[in-house]
Amino acid sequence: MTSDQLKIPKATAKRLPLYYRFLQYLYNSGKQKVSSAELSQAVKVDSATIRRDFSYFGALGKKGYGYNVQYLLSFFRKTLDQDELTKVGLIGVGNLGTALLQYNFTKNNNTKIVAAFDISPEKIGKKIGEVPIYSLDQLEEVLEKEQIPVIILTVPASAAQGVTDRLIGTNIKGILNFTPARLTVPPNINVHHIDLAVELQSFVYFIKHYSDHSEKMDGKGKKDYNR
Repeated sequence: MTSDQLKIPKATAKRLPLYYRFLQYLYNSGKQKVSSAELSQAVKVDSATIRRDFSYFGALGKKGYGYNVQYLLSFFRKTLDQDELTKVGLIGVGNLGTALLQYNFTKNNNTKIVAAFDISPEKIGKKIGEVPIYSLDQLEEVLEKEQIPVIILTVPASAAQGVTDRLIGTNIKGILNFTPARLTVPPNINVHHIDLAVELQSFVYFIKHYSDHSEKMDGKGKKDYNR
């Protein structure tokens, strides 16, 4: 993205891959144009939000016509750097780490785990889903050699900050943190926390305490699960 595009709201940025995935489906189906209402029904984001998200990038559609699918797909492919591979490293090859290695973002052409790290002698030197597992002692060496900018952290919470402190001295730009620990990093490293236990707890609370009539609405009578 350009510096101007980086100024879009984070909520909008999170929805862009969702739009892109559905546009791929439409294009592969031979559909040439799509309205914001059709997009809304498919991705479960209200039409006004979609139009506002698109407006940050200028005039992407025409009033009364909608959006050209091929043009939008091409635009978001460039915006999301879909033609440029981002290498990812994973630290902590436990149950969750193993599952992520086996999946390895097969639906994303621009993101791939290329190296994993662990302290277990039984895992070091082996491969999972064609991804080699290195000793954690080789962390800095491999990250520099492979030019890896993003790390997925799936280590025990007690080890999270210690591993992160080592990452601070590398060229890492972002950490996807699956541990409950809240990491301390300098401003040049972005951290996104994914606590599955908290997410599940929040979801259970939601389904227990909100009826169909009291669910969060988007202001136009539609349920909003995307904010």
